[in-house]
Order: sequence, then structure tokens, then C-alpha cells
Amino acid sequence: MSQLSKPLLRRWSKAVAAAFGLFLLAPVHAEEPIKIGLVAALSGQSAKSGEALTRGLNVAIDELNAAGGILGRPVELVRRDDESNPAKGMLAARELIQREKVAVLFGGLDTPVSLAIVPLANQLEVPFMGVWAAGTGITRNGAKDNYVFRVSAVDELVDEALVEYGVSKQGMQKPGMILVNNPWGESNELGLRAALEKRGMPYAGIERIEDSDLDVVPQLTRLKNAGADALLMVGNVGPSAQVVKSLDRMNWDVPVISHWGPAGGRFSELAGPNASRVHFIQTYVFGEQNSGKGDAVMAALKKRYPEIKTLADVTPAVGIANAYDGMHLVAKAIENAGSVKGSEVREGFYAIEQHDGLIKQYSKPFTADQHDALGPEDYLFTHFVDGQIVPLQP
Repeated sequence: MSQLSKPLLRRWSKAVAAAFGLFLLAPVHAEEPIKIGLVAALSGQSAKSGEALTRGLNVAIDELNAAGGILGRPVELVRRDDESNPAKGMLAARELIQREKVAVLFGGLDTPVSLAIVPLANQLEVPFMGVWAAGTGITRNGAKDNYVFRVSAVDELVDEALVEYGVSKQGMQKPGMILVNNPWGESNELGLRAALEKRGMPYAGIERIEDSDLDVVPQLTRLKNAGADALLMVGNVGPSAQVVKSLDRMNWDVPVISHWGPAGGRFSELAGPNASRVHFIQTYVFGEQNSGKGDAVMAALKKRYPEIKTLADVTPAVGIANAYDGMHLVAKAIENAGSVKGSEVREGFYAIEQHDGLIKQYSKPFTADQHDALGPEDYLFTHFVDGQIVPLQP
């Protein structure tokens, strides 16, 4: 080797050694995050509910990340706004699954949107966790390999609870039904009819309402003239508020027993001073006195969201609670699976034995035949008082 090349070789060797030393000292790259998707109404009249779902998920994710994440990987929430539109919801779900590579998809408020997403989730074998929409067919969808789970109410069970409440608490003998004109309304019509037929109870009629309705006096007048002594109502914030205002215009003082649609946004503001006349189902309500977990979640919410000052600021609590418990159950399913592969995570749900949740103590919440973690024993009746959702006395 020439005298000229030896110094060059030495310098090259030193450079390689220095670079290798720097490589050894460099921090190890963090694990790639496990992405969790959310498709929900984040704008429009139901935006308050979409925000509640976001808050519940974020508080749960904060807890998981503080404890080391899932499978040692950090958890990241990725959201898309479905604008309460089934077509937009399905496109958003596809983007989250195929482009963002979410491990689990959470789905939001509207039964029509969720029903549009269900076939996609089953086809692509990505677990879909429902935390609001209550349509019976969302989880009971007939798929051989069903990837849809839920921590929320179920129409078929809610309808039985609504009729029982009307009979036992309101003396209802001949109700009228006023139902939103979409698949959610159709789902509840079936359940309400079955609950009434079981009791041999007649009904005054069935009327439809649209999200765009500004006056439902004609529908209500037909029910009143047919002898309705109570109203069984299914509708989201806007049409439910119009029912209350139309009842005010008619000066008709009739009990209104409702699915949980009124909880989904600015109902008390839109319905006016008589919003409290509507009694509706919930799965959880924050109060002045909560369980230890309830107080801990409330404290975490206030810390993460300084705009929360009073209990009215966590309305609707049902969205927070369902999403919070749903996220922790998803984490257990992924841990049980030991991977984020959809088919293995699905089996991981079935392997969950116990979970100390916000809503309740879960015991074997999911089986191959039962994809709904909540039942009628987990429902309570509430109404609005000064903008806050308050439990009714048992």
C-alpha cells in the first residue's frame, strides 16, 4: 500500500468509527402509534355529541398512554366529520381504514351512518366499536364474521324500557308514536310495536317527522284527535325540539317519553322553557356525587378541557361515558390479541373477562353471540333542568 493511501485509510476508519459511535448513542425511534379512528358528527346540530365522544376517547387514551400505551405503543386518535350523512360517513370510514390504517374504528351518532359503515367494517375485517347509534341492526347485522361491537343502547331494548316507563310512571294506556323518518325511526317502530303488542296495548297512531321540520302541529293534532294519552318519541335534537315547541303552540300537556336523541346537542336551548317535559333514556349521568371512577374521569376532563366548569358543560355525559368505556375495552381486546390484526382483535373482545368501567363493572361483556355490552339494567331516565341532564327520581 502506498504511503499516500495509509493516512487516507486511517482517516476513513476514524470517520466510520465516529459515525458508528454516534449511531449507538442515538435514541431508539419510538414505536409507531396505534391509530384509533372516530367517524362522528363534528359539525351541525349534533356537534356537541361528537365533541363528547372525542372527550371520552381522549381521556381514556391519555390514561392508556400514561400507563405505557397498548402493546407498548402509544395510542393516537384520528377523527373525521360525517356531517350526519351516511355517504360521507362511509367515505370517511374507508379513508381511516385504508389510508390512516386505524386498528379500530369508533362510530358515532346516527344510526343511518353506522348502518352504512357496518358492511365496510365487516368486509375489511376492521373492528367497529359503536358508542352512540342505537339501531338494533348495527350489531345484529347477520354477518357470518361480525366485526361490530357496541357500548351503547340498543333500540329493541330501549323500546321495551320506554313502554314500561310510560305504563308504570305515566299511566300510559294509548300512546302515539312520533318517529324520525329514517332507518333509526323504522328500527324503533318495530321495537315499540313489539313492546305494545306484548302488553295487548293499543296505540293512537304513528306519525313521521323530518330533520328539516319547523312545525309538527299537523302530526301531533292527528295523534291528539286519535286519543293519544302519551307520546313515544324518537328523533335527534332538531325534530325533538320542534315537537316540544309544537306542543306549546297547541297547549297540549301530554307526557313525552323519548329515546336519547334530545341529549345529543342544544336541545334545551332549541326546545325552550318546556324542554324538561321530555323524559329520555341515558346510560350515564355525572352528578354532584359520583363513584370514585366518575370523580376521577370528571377531574381528568376538567384538566384536559379547561372550558368545563359545571356539570352542564359535560352534557351529554352519555357520549363521554360510552366512548371512555369503549376505548378501554378496545385496549383490552388488543392486549388479549397481542396484535392489531382485525381478526385477532375480534377474538380478543371475546376473551375479556372483567373490566371496571365508568358505567358499570363489566363481566364477559362480549361473546360470539352478543356484541352489545350494555343492557336494560344499565339505562336510566333523565330530563333537562337548566341546561343540565338530571336523573328523574326512580
